[in-house]
Amino acid sequence: MSATLAQPAMPSVPDGLPKPARIRAMAAVAMAVLLSVLDYTVVNIAMPDIARDVHTTDSAAIWIVNAYQLANLIALLPVATLGEKFGHARMCRLGLMMFVGASLLCAMSQTLPELAVARAIQGVGGACILGVNAALIRYIYPSSILGRGIALNGLIIALGVALGPSVAAAVLSFASWKWLFLINLPFGAVAFYFAVTSLPVTPRTPVKLDRLSAVLLAVALAGIVTGGDNFAQGEGWVLGVGLLTLGLAAMVLLVRLQLGRSNPLLPVDLLMRPGFSIAFVTGFLSFVASNFFIISMPFNLTNVLHRDPVETGLVITAWPMAIVLTAPFVGRLADRYPAAFLSTLGMAICGTGFLLLRLLPAAPTDADIMWRIALAGAGFSMLQPPNNKAMLTTAPKNRISGASGMISVSRLFGQTMGGMLVALTLGLAHPAPTKTCLALAAFTAYVAAACSFSRVLAGRKE
Repeated sequence: MSATLAQPAMPSVPDGLPKPARIRAMAAVAMAVLLSVLDYTVVNIAMPDIARDVHTTDSAAIWIVNAYQLANLIALLPVATLGEKFGHARMCRLGLMMFVGASLLCAMSQTLPELAVARAIQGVGGACILGVNAALIRYIYPSSILGRGIALNGLIIALGVALGPSVAAAVLSFASWKWLFLINLPFGAVAFYFAVTSLPVTPRTPVKLDRLSAVLLAVALAGIVTGGDNFAQGEGWVLGVGLLTLGLAAMVLLVRLQLGRSNPLLPVDLLMRPGFSIAFVTGFLSFVASNFFIISMPFNLTNVLHRDPVETGLVITAWPMAIVLTAPFVGRLADRYPAAFLSTLGMAICGTGFLLLRLLPAAPTDADIMWRIALAGAGFSMLQPPNNKAMLTTAPKNRISGASGMISVSRLFGQTMGGMLVALTLGLAHPAPTKTCLALAAFTAYVAAACSFSRVLAGRKE
């Protein structure tokens, strides 16, 4: 068995699948990705009910979300390495099995520790899906239309974010929070069927998982995330600084350990490629900017602009709807124009939308707010497909898994850091913390645009 798995990659790999097979394979990827993204967003709405049922405080219940996100982030790069060894389709199928099994454990949980552990297993399952999905798309779509596949993947993620609150509200209107997890069973079964019957067989390489590096990565990310969150929440500066120091020290040691390795767990070899590193940093900054907006805007709408929860939800849907409506066009543009131009323009537009939200009049109409949000969303939509395509195409074929994992890392780590910075800003920026968040969203988006534009200055058009 192990000898079979360790065989080197085939010398010639087909450039994508024919159209009928491509549609079925992309359906499998889309269902798996939607499952993992949707389950992350639906839980937020049910947090008060869950906290009450498992007899915990609201502040402690945040670990229902944090356990998923932290496990997901820690597992992404090890999963990408295992994808190279065992095959991307196999890791996706394993992720679906873990995710569905953990969903059942979540529904059966009676205490917070039980639920947090089940959510962490879900997070690892989600990482098995998200860590290889971009690599699978690279083999599903021909190079000439790869941008369309990446745009469709971004559209699925946006749909998951947009549908999460609505799905949660619909389920909770007639059933308990446990059904938020139980509905994953039939949906996951269908996704698993398509994953078994439709995903392409991808090349495998005889790599070994570096366990010491995986441990260092876990310590680094756990220390940075938990320490930063503790520091941002003001729950103990000494503990927060200590955890951050531990995390940063582990990260420095990890980077030194990875230098010179041909297939490092942390892809320092890819980050040394200017085209790849610029795309990674651009993606990371874009998600920091988007979280400045996404997290703070509901507070701005409710506390400053006096919208009720229903109005707030309807107004904010302009963001994912703009992404959904523009994604098909952006995918085609990504196949024709380089990321150096499209991503730069997209983040400049996004930053302008955030700035216009910061400069809203004192009593704006819903339409005044929504068109500004839609402008920012359309700009954000222009960034992701070409930028993610640049990360995939600048990586060597034998490092596609590492590139795929780093695409998800840029998103999750950017969202995590953005959340920390929002918490810090809301606690320190007075008398207008939400407006400060919007100003920082605009500033960060413009920095991301400048980072993307540096590819033009360096003569790189990928």
